[in-house]
Amino acid sequence: MRTFSTTASAGTTTVKVKNKVLSDTMRLLSYTLIFGGLASWFSVASGAGYGSAIVSSVAALVVIWFVLPRTQNSNNGIFTAFAVAGLLGYSLGPMLTHYLSMPNGGELVLQALTGTGVSFFAISFYAQNTKKDFSFLNGMIFFAMIGIIVLSLVNVFLIGSSLVSLAISFVVVLLMGAYMLSQMSSIINGGETNYIAATVGLYLALHNMFTSLLYILGFSSDD
Repeated sequence: MRTFSTTASAGTTTVKVKNKVLSDTMRLLSYTLIFGGLASWFSVASGAGYGSAIVSSVAALVVIWFVLPRTQNSNNGIFTAFAVAGLLGYSLGPMLTHYLSMPNGGELVLQALTGTGVSFFAISFYAQNTKKDFSFLNGMIFFAMIGIIVLSLVNVFLIGSSLVSLAISFVVVLLMGAYMLSQMSSIINGGETNYIAATVGLYLALHNMFTSLLYILGFSSDD
């Protein structure tokens, strides 16, 4: 994984570069997913509270916004990707503990994981086979996420409706699917040449899709 950001001329060399970015992204993503899973297990096992989960989430955002842009073109970017995965994984602890305490909690978590994994592979397969450029989705996704964040804050501090939270979770699942489609098509078509940045973006999308699916699946429970 020595190539962080790559450009090349048209023809066979360009295809090789695209394939390298894609393979490096998938390899690093698989490693970070394993690391994030271990961090989640540690968070559950150590009984992490919601306060530490919030701090961990905020720390992950700080790393993404301020550290990743400075390190994504060097070996330090790999450590940054693992730091994001670890922080986001740790932040899942209290949520996983809550659902695992339910009678069917383990099944809910497994279903959310399966749904997230199947969605990602289906989107990746579609992006690879259509070869279309879905970068036009980026603007829509950005403004939709701003709207979702605003609505979430309004719901938390003013409305307090579980139905609004459910609707937000459905929209987040769709938006994360659209983002993964846009990102995968960008990698495949040569628009994204930095596999570290691509990995972090996909990891964040998978994280958000999983948590939203878990909320949707657990909505009908007594809690």
